[in-house]
Amino acid sequence: MKILIAEDEAVSRKVLESRLLKWGYDVVVAVDGTQAWDVLQAPDAPSLVILDWEMPGMDGVEICRRLRQQAPEQYVYVLLLTSKSRGEDVVEGMDAGADDYLAKTFNTGELKVRLRAGRRILDLIAELFRARELLADKAARDSLTSLWNRGAIVEAMANEMARADRDKTPLGIIMADIDFFKRVNDTFGHLAGDAVLREVARRMLAARRPYDLAGRYGGEEFLMVSPGCGLDSAVGVAERIRTAIFAGPVNTADGMIQVTMSLGVTSYQPLSGMTAEDLLRAADEALYRAKDGGRNRVEASSSKGRDQSAFG
Repeated sequence: MKILIAEDEAVSRKVLESRLLKWGYDVVVAVDGTQAWDVLQAPDAPSLVILDWEMPGMDGVEICRRLRQQAPEQYVYVLLLTSKSRGEDVVEGMDAGADDYLAKTFNTGELKVRLRAGRRILDLIAELFRARELLADKAARDSLTSLWNRGAIVEAMANEMARADRDKTPLGIIMADIDFFKRVNDTFGHLAGDAVLREVARRMLAARRPYDLAGRYGGEEFLMVSPGCGLDSAVGVAERIRTAIFAGPVNTADGMIQVTMSLGVTSYQPLSGMTAEDLLRAADEALYRAKDGGRNRVEASSSKGRDQSAFG
């Protein structure tokens, strides 16, 4: 584990570093508070820190305060080294955000125990973060297809629109709908319909580019967001998906079911002023034309709804 020592006294710093290296830590050294703060701002900053209370540039208590105000995603466990012995001084350090403190007259065993406790707490926090991420991911997923659910894919589209504005790149939007899906449910039953939805989702994911985002928009309708795609490129993605869906029947417990899909495509141009609602409306209008034009086809329009092309 990587650990930061911030200590301005050369002898104390060298003794600490020697002990920690002997115990197997990857040691980073700072000679004052300013240098310590710079180390803690790096992307690969240590999550375990030993800070001297009194240092030039910035003292340990001030570093603690800044760390807790910053609230980084990775928790930083802080052990304060101090020669202060008054209770109110210790309270000040803990109130500033230190996790533990150690008098400068510590013995080796005491330091080892405090660091072991810090590592255990960091492991618990990391486990909590992983659990939180898994729960958040599960909450954003459609339970049947494991694609993003409607709320998550619409939020992702809004985020990609903002990215498109920053990077000055287009963004493709694809609205897709399984043709005659009600007929599948009525003829084969809802379990077969569920199997079709899962297989369609699988084929969509296989046909997309790795960084395209796919979600179940509702029922048998899907939404895909394609970063960096102008209208023609997004049509190409949509056509690959249509071909993959039509490539062969879906094998269900109730029989083989041939499935087709209609798709409507539009694109977002950076800084155009178009809203997410405008894009969804344009893609939906293109999808309607694909349905009206015979299904199993791709229709495309600009975000203003002007017809551009038809495929199928």
